[in-house]
Amino acid sequence: MVETVLVGIAVLVLVGIVVFAVVGAHLYVWRRLVRDTTIAESRARRIGTAVVVTAPLLLLGATVAELLSAPFAVVRIIAWPGYLWGALFVYLLLALLVGEPIRYLALRRFARDRPVSEPAVAAVAPETAPAAELSPQKDDPVEEAESVGAALPRRVFVSRVVGGAAVAAAATTVGLGAHGVLNGPTVKHVTVPLAKLPRGADGFRIAVVSDVHLGPILGRGFAERVVRTVNDTQPDLIAVVGDLVDGSVEHLRSAVEPLAGLRARHGAFFVTGNHEYFSGAEQWVEHVQELGMHLLANARTELPGFDLAGVNDVQGVRTGQGPDFGKALGDRDRSRTAVLLAHQPVLIDDAVAHGVDLQLSGHTHGGQIWPGNYLAGLVNPTVAGLERYGDTQLYVSRGAGAWGPPVRVGAPSDITVVELASLQA
Repeated sequence: MVETVLVGIAVLVLVGIVVFAVVGAHLYVWRRLVRDTTIAESRARRIGTAVVVTAPLLLLGATVAELLSAPFAVVRIIAWPGYLWGALFVYLLLALLVGEPIRYLALRRFARDRPVSEPAVAAVAPETAPAAELSPQKDDPVEEAESVGAALPRRVFVSRVVGGAAVAAAATTVGLGAHGVLNGPTVKHVTVPLAKLPRGADGFRIAVVSDVHLGPILGRGFAERVVRTVNDTQPDLIAVVGDLVDGSVEHLRSAVEPLAGLRARHGAFFVTGNHEYFSGAEQWVEHVQELGMHLLANARTELPGFDLAGVNDVQGVRTGQGPDFGKALGDRDRSRTAVLLAHQPVLIDDAVAHGVDLQLSGHTHGGQIWPGNYLAGLVNPTVAGLERYGDTQLYVSRGAGAWGPPVRVGAPSDITVVELASLQA
């Protein structure tokens, strides 16, 4: 009982810290982009304030609406502006922090260059010049030096230059990142040498598809692009390693319909990701089979030259449907090569213990939005790419789609064609 209370208190404290940090960061962005660049009580300040207040509320609303299974039409309406603000805010904050020393030095320079004989503020009668336009803001790093032109204070001029540059940089970054996602994933090729793979399986090609995240933002058109890209690689097998959807079968039936067109010589195989368990896993494992995929739910199948196994995502533990390596791999012939489909890279230790030769995973998105890759690296053994753990190799795809903001920066989306190479060939 005491432990439960302590955990609850710790969670509340953590939530409080996060909320305080987020609110504080938004206040900072408002100050630099709105308050410091506009005249008090002006229309521009009111509009800017409304944007900075409304946008995060839309982001929060979109997140909560998805978690509470709100009407899909409502989620779609608020998801686009809400999630895009999430990405834009990250880069506005970073750009403004980078510009902070520039802003400070510019104001210092204006103060130093002001002639001693000139007054600090133009002598204008109070009745002809509102105090709000000429009075310095006392909490700035440098008090107002002089005016630019008739009424624009130096502080406002410098803030507009720095703020405008920050907005341009952030908007360009997010725009290019969104274009990369919406344009569809690129194809990446990786060769994985396997010691036990027989010569007959040398060159076997697996198209790894992860983290498509079909939902309120990425819909049927995106699914069609993914299918087209996969089929153009002409793989021997397609491995869909989880997080296919963000939403129920009822809402996304039309969006996922193109996936029935996936084609490979040995078919398409599917394992669950954590988001399937947020979206009705039981219904989805049934529906993907109706689409023609083979379900590997803690199961294994023998293919020419190697065993292909799949385990449920760790999120399934909450419903008694978590990963079961014993069921999937326990009684197999270890002289044969084993390829494992597992959504999360954190399962690599279990894979090593069960003699898996290659684990194919997703989940991380490669961080999706820089510097998210550093955060992903704190909780995942591999964020993206191929790495070796003992006798087991782990390949982590960055994923085909995006979760939350349809934006990727520093982590381009991909569909990876993994070619198995026999060391006996």
